[in-house]
Amino acid sequence: MNTMSPIEQTERIVSLDVIRGFSLLGIFIINMISFHSPFLYLDPYTWWKTPEDVALYPWIDVLIQASFYPLFAMMFGYGLGIQQQRAEDKGTSFYRFGIRRLLILLGIGCIHAFLIWSGDILINYAVFGLVLLAFMRLSGKALMWLGGILFLLPQAFFSILLVLMTFADPTGVTEYTDIAALQNSVAAYASGSFSSIMEQRFQDWYMVNSPNNLIFLLLSILPMMMIGAGASKCQLLEKVRSYKKIWMIIGGITLLFGIIIKSLPLIIEHNFAYSYIQDFFGGPFLSVSYAIILSLLLLNQKIMKWSKPLASVGKMSLTNYLMQSIIGTLLFYSYGFGLYGEVTLTTGTMLAVGIYVIQVILSEIWLSKFTYGPVEKIWRVLSYGKRNVVEKGKG
Repeated sequence: MNTMSPIEQTERIVSLDVIRGFSLLGIFIINMISFHSPFLYLDPYTWWKTPEDVALYPWIDVLIQASFYPLFAMMFGYGLGIQQQRAEDKGTSFYRFGIRRLLILLGIGCIHAFLIWSGDILINYAVFGLVLLAFMRLSGKALMWLGGILFLLPQAFFSILLVLMTFADPTGVTEYTDIAALQNSVAAYASGSFSSIMEQRFQDWYMVNSPNNLIFLLLSILPMMMIGAGASKCQLLEKVRSYKKIWMIIGGITLLFGIIIKSLPLIIEHNFAYSYIQDFFGGPFLSVSYAIILSLLLLNQKIMKWSKPLASVGKMSLTNYLMQSIIGTLLFYSYGFGLYGEVTLTTGTMLAVGIYVIQVILSEIWLSKFTYGPVEKIWRVLSYGKRNVVEKGKG
């Protein structure tokens, strides 16, 4: 019987890698705030004090915050759809392979979340990816419709409910800074022992991933994975040129709609209700627009050529994502340089961009000698079995 084998370089979809690479920049800019500050426990619109930070944060909040992990989730689903199609073409079992691959990712995510940084997304992607497998027998259009419905209906319901709460009990949705939790975070990460950092890391992870939040995480990530998997089955990235005018219209609408929704805390009122709507409702719309805009731009041959470095980062997305966390925590935690709480938002953002540029260069160098990133190679060997991983060229 045939066995699954890795995707050959000639089979790769360049736009998929470019979008992944672009996503990593947005993810890093947001994650950097949590690396150097107790972002989970503060109100960012009252916390930042310098004129530069006050001016910068709204741009990050509208254009980046909560708009890149859904984009990455879509690309995750797209990749899973490619794997399924290849399995069907070869007459092999996709589901056994898919479960094994996602369980390995879950293991990597656990190491990342509990030993490196609490803001891990790999555990969620692995767990919700396993849920997605149950729907992968559906057609591409059915997956996209189901993903759209699972996103729109619950988020519209929660959004309306929260807006009504702003009228019924305005104080109940007020944003605030949790001083005690903030102080514990600073004490642990800035000057605490490794064991106290471990304890704080788990508390931070549980705060975001507690059972109470699970339904909200599920409804924000799984639908985007479904949309991505459905788009993969319909080969939408491969057919961008054929649907150029339609995608221009959809891209423009989702961009406008996404920016308006994400600007609500600035336009109306900054409170928990509008922040939720901004992130969970507006973020995915902006994600879709980014994917469409990038895909359309890549139809231009010059842009496609210049996007190669972004594609290299995207090919090594798992390695680069983990390295961002390692670098970020070493810079700011007490077992590294101990700069936690010592840098401004502007400085942190400039650091993120600078480190990302270095990652672009290093990814290009690495892929000139090897076919896969180091963590990707380990993941592939464990997923496919060593005898099925055949590398091309050097390395």
